[in-house]
Amino acid sequence: MEILAFGVQADEKPLLEKAFAGRHEVRCLDVFLTEDTAPIAAGHEAISTSVNADLNARVLRILSGGGTRFIAQRSTGFNNIDLGVAQQLGLTVARVSHYSPYSVAEFAWTLAMAVNRRIVRAAIRTRDFDFRLDGLMGRDLHGRTVGVLGTGRIGEAFTRIAHGFGMDLLGWDVHENAACVELGMKYVDKEQLLAESDVVSLHVPLTPATRHLLDAAALRSMKDEAILVNSSRGGLIDTEALVGELRAGRFTGVGLDVYEAEAGLFFLDKSLEVVDDDTLARLMTFPNVLVTSHQAYYTLDAVGQIIDTTVQNVLDYAAGRRSENVLVPAAVVQEGDD
Repeated sequence: MEILAFGVQADEKPLLEKAFAGRHEVRCLDVFLTEDTAPIAAGHEAISTSVNADLNARVLRILSGGGTRFIAQRSTGFNNIDLGVAQQLGLTVARVSHYSPYSVAEFAWTLAMAVNRRIVRAAIRTRDFDFRLDGLMGRDLHGRTVGVLGTGRIGEAFTRIAHGFGMDLLGWDVHENAACVELGMKYVDKEQLLAESDVVSLHVPLTPATRHLLDAAALRSMKDEAILVNSSRGGLIDTEALVGELRAGRFTGVGLDVYEAEAGLFFLDKSLEVVDDDTLARLMTFPNVLVTSHQAYYTLDAVGQIIDTTVQNVLDYAAGRRSENVLVPAAVVQEGDD
């Protein structure tokens, strides 16, 4: 069986080909799955997609009409897939239920430290042999308070790093994580967490209940000098409201590895084009904002685990086996906590 893999990054391709070698053939495409590219999958029983694929109802119907029966998504999140329609069409959909939480947790702290210590501004200056310190003053994290929204695998890893910094720990989640409590985390409601935290980091899935978890009111309740980090899903933050707060001169720094309208932008080279997303363009103008390209997961360790699980998902499908990674058929499960 030949698997057609969409949205494969250059670094990812040799790893994917090596993992499938001797098992099934894999054809890697750098284009993402959309309504325009879905017809390419005709004749392929199994395909693999990336996190930025658009698996809406129309795309799924095109795939089904072309003979596709199995979709292996190379990510944990699946808010980009219409699971109800997939089930109606008789498609089997699997994801990667978990991978190295350290990749995302460490990158979240990289963003926090970068905006706190003005690393990007300093690097640009020193390349021009400007070694002044004006405007580069940061703050010690030791003794300050971090608020972790979502304390699953990634949130716990993020918390362990915060504990190493010697920070006070506040958490918010549907269920308390005993490991975080053991580290000294105090669980509070979202309002208290936002009001008291010097650093706020998001580690929850994107669901209808969490969309714009940080809306205008929530953002206003944060400290003026707070640092905000989002390495989970862009839709957790009302970006328009965030721009308004930044325009008012608030926040020490904002680190965003995700953006709610990133589909069609992230993972692509748009450097020679006019990007007509005014909100993103406005975000880029603030000197205290750092935007990266959804790369928090992108380590050799994490990508290797994602690929290994994807291969196993294909093998399970071919053998008629089910695993915790299968989203449909049968009951649609709730999205994982990271």
